[in-house]
Amino acid sequence: MNKLCALLIMAAVSFGAGVTDIPRLQPIPNTPDISKSSWTPAGGCSTTNTVDGRIVLTTEVPAEQAKGHHWFETTLDLKPYRGKTVTFFVRYRTLNVSKPPQDYNGVKFMLTYKNGEKGTQQYPAAKAPFGTSDGWQDTAFNVTFGSEVTTGILSLGLQESSGKIEFILDSLQTGYVFSPEGRINLEYKITYPDNILNHKRQRGFMSPRTITTNDVDTLRSWNVNLMRWQITRNWGKIGTETDLDEYDTWLKGKLDDLDKAISLLKPAGIKVVIDLHSPPGGKVSAHNMRMFFDKKYADHFIKVWQTIAKRYKGNPGVYAYDLVNEPVQTMPAPFDYWNLQRMAAEAIREIDPDTPIMLESNESDRPQTYAYMSALRMNNIIYKVHMYFPLSYTHQGVFSTGAFTKMPYPGLLEGEQWDKEKIRKTLQPVRDFQLRHTAKIYVGEFSAIAYAPGAEKYINDCIEIFEEYGWDWTFHAFREFAGWSVEHDGPDVQHLAPAPDTLRKQVLLKYFKLNEK
Repeated sequence: MNKLCALLIMAAVSFGAGVTDIPRLQPIPNTPDISKSSWTPAGGCSTTNTVDGRIVLTTEVPAEQAKGHHWFETTLDLKPYRGKTVTFFVRYRTLNVSKPPQDYNGVKFMLTYKNGEKGTQQYPAAKAPFGTSDGWQDTAFNVTFGSEVTTGILSLGLQESSGKIEFILDSLQTGYVFSPEGRINLEYKITYPDNILNHKRQRGFMSPRTITTNDVDTLRSWNVNLMRWQITRNWGKIGTETDLDEYDTWLKGKLDDLDKAISLLKPAGIKVVIDLHSPPGGKVSAHNMRMFFDKKYADHFIKVWQTIAKRYKGNPGVYAYDLVNEPVQTMPAPFDYWNLQRMAAEAIREIDPDTPIMLESNESDRPQTYAYMSALRMNNIIYKVHMYFPLSYTHQGVFSTGAFTKMPYPGLLEGEQWDKEKIRKTLQPVRDFQLRHTAKIYVGEFSAIAYAPGAEKYINDCIEIFEEYGWDWTFHAFREFAGWSVEHDGPDVQHLAPAPDTLRKQVLLKYFKLNEK
């Protein structure tokens, strides 16, 4: 540690509220207590002290030394976590943390690992705001480990930022927030009215931001019959949607836009799923929605759906209400992702007894979380899933500004062989849920970036399984972002251009043709 860092740490004083009771995750049998790991300061400016009798890992970086990384790190044995989805949790507080140059810099609570020697390096992490926190804060992230994982490095501190951050050591833990053992209603069989049970199959797209008559003409010519209409803004940002009066004004404008879209789509025989992509309260962190933790926003979420149900009850252009896009919760909360959706569904049913309601699973609606997903004790509920696995393949190069190594499908991805059977295995928890509860399943989003080698094969393999299982689906996305567009092609995200025909488009048109029947 350099002299300047040492002096700053010695002079630092405690800030924020006192240490309070720390929530505990459900323990995973036969896994280590990571709070008892040995920690090594890396990059300087890190030390250990105590606050209210608890050991705290502290990193404090002067402004002139912000460049680089300043953190504690420890090597973890990850073999006990093989095949499991694990939550990493810690309690922290910050003081004057500077805005980092990239959103993946700044506060660091990150695991670095590979799934076996041939796997690509993974960097799952919990993002946290820069600036000064309002007392102690909790943060967490989830990792689904492969079968070949061995070791990883866990880092706590700052990167490319100045300021101070403290982590309570005995708060650091791994475990489950939700587990298969916590499921309820396992015996419940879902029923649907005849008009939904016997409805023709739904195959379509995620929506563009706005829609034109030309768009509708194209969709009609492609035989599309469903569009998931996203009510969205500030996607991926933290700390937005907190001004509820302003949020309601924005939402009203988006619903007015939706009315216009329905009027254009209805003559073409295309129904919409109303998708609340940006809920009130937004995200309190990258891995947690604010409404799960704050009654003010939980109540408003229910109010929003009461408003939508009153407005669209009996509208023949609406197929279903999709309660919340990609819910994320990695910490215990008073209004968890499942119960808050249940409360909203019950509120809708008091207004609209007929329109199907779509429930999404945790961790951005990933299929793996259906292993702990419970069914509502309600009928006419459609269960929804997104399929972007492996993410390093479907999203390769999306955030790259320079050269990157392209990964083909089928092939070795994240240390495992990915092909149609691997996709099937990934979707198996959803299939098990479907069969156990006689549930209708809807794949709301799936895709592969335009330039991914073998993207058309990946898309085709996904759809073949959806069709085999009788699932409805909407592809991401129609005329929204060129990278997901089947009407664009190119070598990377910076050089995509309109293309009259693509292999990905040919795959979709083949399956959309089934809608003619």
